[in-house]
Amino acid sequence: MKLYGYKKCDTCRKAMKWLDAQGLDYAFIDITQQPPKQAELKKALAAGYEIKDLFNKSGGQYRELSMKDKLPTMSQSEALKLLAGNGYLVKRPICLDGDLVTVGFKADVFEEVWG
Repeated sequence: MKLYGYKKCDTCRKAMKWLDAQGLDYAFIDITQQPPKQAELKKALAAGYEIKDLFNKSGGQYRELSMKDKLPTMSQSEALKLLAGNGYLVKRPICLDGDLVTVGFKADVFEEVWG
């Protein structure tokens, strides 16, 4: 399993703590240094997430780039390219294992998908 996250992010730490408690192995990838590839983001879309779900709406980059205004008029491919090029825009953590994907951390969703 890959976990794209940020070490200083409380939500990422909660997700890692949950995975550790379940004894699940994962490779931590710093999302700011190595954002998920477009193909990985497309897996999240295939799993039922919408493009807006992949954006870190509470992040500074989201506000600085006025994404709230730009996102509704962007094509999916434009949005995916932007996300794959800027890890600060991506909602975290993103966990991937084969075709299974979770975006963000909610214990009940983790239990359902990874439990």
